[in-house]
Amino acid sequence: MPLRRYLPHYLMIAPFMILFAVFFLYPILSGFYYSFHTWNASTPAVFVGMDNYEDVLSSRDFERAMWNLGNYIVITVPVGVSVALGLALLVNSFTGAWGNFFRSTFFMPVVLPAFLAATIWRWIYTPNFGLLNMILGWFGMESIRFLNDTDTMLYSLIAVDVWVSAGFNMVILLAGLKNIPKELYEAASLDGASRWQQFVHVTIPMLSPVLFFVITYGMITALQVFDVPWLLTGSSFTEYGGRRGALLFPVMDMMGRGFGEVKFGEAAAYGFMLTVVIMTVTAALFTIRAWRERR
Repeated sequence: MPLRRYLPHYLMIAPFMILFAVFFLYPILSGFYYSFHTWNASTPAVFVGMDNYEDVLSSRDFERAMWNLGNYIVITVPVGVSVALGLALLVNSFTGAWGNFFRSTFFMPVVLPAFLAATIWRWIYTPNFGLLNMILGWFGMESIRFLNDTDTMLYSLIAVDVWVSAGFNMVILLAGLKNIPKELYEAASLDGASRWQQFVHVTIPMLSPVLFFVITYGMITALQVFDVPWLLTGSSFTEYGGRRGALLFPVMDMMGRGFGEVKFGEAAAYGFMLTVVIMTVTAALFTIRAWRERR
């Protein structure tokens, strides 16, 4: 019988399938179920239909979080990719020990725990005696409250996120640069192409698949931003987002509703709406890439 014939194969994948069902499928299905219910984890769930979705969409915190997220993505993704590409080009220009040194140095922020990276930058941003304000003081400039002034908080977060993520993107882009045949640059040089023309007409086209991955990964990561702004603002489940919600983002808002206000139904609805946004953005990026390749 086919079942007896393939039973050893089924048994081999059974541990993975069980773990996948318990820790992935079940949470998703249960979350979808509770998104249509009012539930505080101590009393039975009560079906409320689409009320949780309506409550989230009509809340001022949701509007503020999405506004912050839009501004954050518009700035951090292009800046982060540009910085990573610049670092990759720089490291690629070195060989031997120097190349290894710079690659390791730029990658170091990636392996730091999030809380340690946030602690370092909270010290750098500290008013009056923080490193950055000390440097500004040398030039006669006034101290800036980077994590308390609503005009600077978002940009302070972006600087930290770019610092943390640039090393990972640099390694990916560097691998792409290493795979570009040198003969293409030699041929372009013989045709009289300048360094800039070689970058535009050789490097960028050959690097486009890797750039697409970095941009897509950066978009998905940015849509889920949580840990760095949470740590920079010293947030808790009852107080989060910083002063006047300047660093309030959807995942933070979702966590606050679930574990702060004990509204797990709203938190589940919030999570599924954010999932739809992430899937839509990802699908749009793949559609744009497929359209460009067909041209």
